[in-house]
Amino acid sequence: MAEYEMVIGLEVHAELATKSKIFCGCSTKFGGAPNTHVCEICSGMPGTLPTLNKSVVEYAVKAGTALNCEITRRNKFDRKNYFYPDLPKAYQVSQLYFPICRNGKVEIKTEKGTKFIGIHEIHMEEDAGKLVHDPFTEQTLVDYNRCGVPLIEIVSEPDFRSAEEVIAYLEKLRDTLQYLEVSDCKMQEGSMRADVNLSVRPLGQAEFGTRTEMKNINSLKAIARAIEYERERQIDLIEAGGKVTQETRRWDDDREITYAMRSKENAQDYKYFPEPDLMPIVISDEYLKQVKDNMPELADAKKERYMTELGLPEYDADIITGSTRLVKVFEKTVEICGSPKDASNWIMTDLLKLCNDAHIAVEDMEFRNESLGEIIKMVSDGKINRKTGKEVLGQAFTNGVLPEEYVEKNGLAQVSDLSAIEPAIKEVLANNEKAVGEYLGGSEKNFGFLVGQSMKALKGKADPQAVRSVLQKLLDEMR
Repeated sequence: MAEYEMVIGLEVHAELATKSKIFCGCSTKFGGAPNTHVCEICSGMPGTLPTLNKSVVEYAVKAGTALNCEITRRNKFDRKNYFYPDLPKAYQVSQLYFPICRNGKVEIKTEKGTKFIGIHEIHMEEDAGKLVHDPFTEQTLVDYNRCGVPLIEIVSEPDFRSAEEVIAYLEKLRDTLQYLEVSDCKMQEGSMRADVNLSVRPLGQAEFGTRTEMKNINSLKAIARAIEYERERQIDLIEAGGKVTQETRRWDDDREITYAMRSKENAQDYKYFPEPDLMPIVISDEYLKQVKDNMPELADAKKERYMTELGLPEYDADIITGSTRLVKVFEKTVEICGSPKDASNWIMTDLLKLCNDAHIAVEDMEFRNESLGEIIKMVSDGKINRKTGKEVLGQAFTNGVLPEEYVEKNGLAQVSDLSAIEPAIKEVLANNEKAVGEYLGGSEKNFGFLVGQSMKALKGKADPQAVRSVLQKLLDEMR
């Protein structure tokens, strides 16, 4: 069998995090009852006129700037004409001829090293609605809530040669858009979706093979599986003497196969023409400078700063900066407790474990950014010990308690007064004569046992160092 090479290009749709839709004032909030976030404009009623949401332009320019694109100073909208039940206007407002961003690039890292992926363009457009298939009634219903939700579509060059590169690129896009706060990129909610254009060719051949498009795959694992399946399907077809058909295919995640939906359309099939109801967009030097001046620190720069200025190990910095939610918790924690390493240790060993045990994604945890810092500070100030701190963290994570209130209400404050500790330890020594005798006879391991019994007697609220100190003093007096 000949060796084959995959050639992949991606079209990534990201819903923008504006409060209202692209051309009207309807809410973009996810999860509303069907057809409740709809008005005359986004439902395509005759005689209505769109008004452009200026935040959509700002978010698109931010994304293009972060992804090293050229910003098209004079861009405009076009109508993409097609009929489908979830598109009540029978056209979609998009950008074909003058997209807002062009010629960008993204650096990705895989096990094979560093590589740049070209971005052909980024354009603004409106989303369509959603078809809901009811298997019990065998009916298809339409929810128009998503009609008019603003999108940017990020179109890559065909620069990918493996599923690993695709996943690295999508993770980089997700992180970048989340840091910019232009999209939450929650794939499970459809706010980030990828169309995968894939072809194969004999290794060394310059010409591209015939490509297929896999639409709207909404998880990274599913994308990786779909790529591998489609690669093998096309190679098997070619080796059997067949030809790959240019078509749109859907990925069935349960059966782990792709199947044909329709023949692949080209631009001429949509009969694009300039949108007559919207003026061209002119981006001035002043506006572009204002957007660039307000760009936040992105993941790569933040990771480098955490390592050089805060002294975090690369592994810790990589994990924390991989999530904007963790970044917010980490930075607030450092602000409160003053110790970057303590903040990192608690996040890496305790907070992430709580997320894993509860099967909650880090981005979805309901946890005050201040709580961890308050807990660490109570530990470092000697108000509670670390064991109690872990208990308080668990309660703050699960039940949303305020750490200081919880400690006070439940009497968890650490006992540091030696005069309060000594009577309890004396009672422990009296109740464990055998262990005391063995220790005095040279069995050092019994000291740890006596420490444990003393902490138990003090209900875990004593300062461990104070307990060890008092215990040692009392045992020395018994020699």
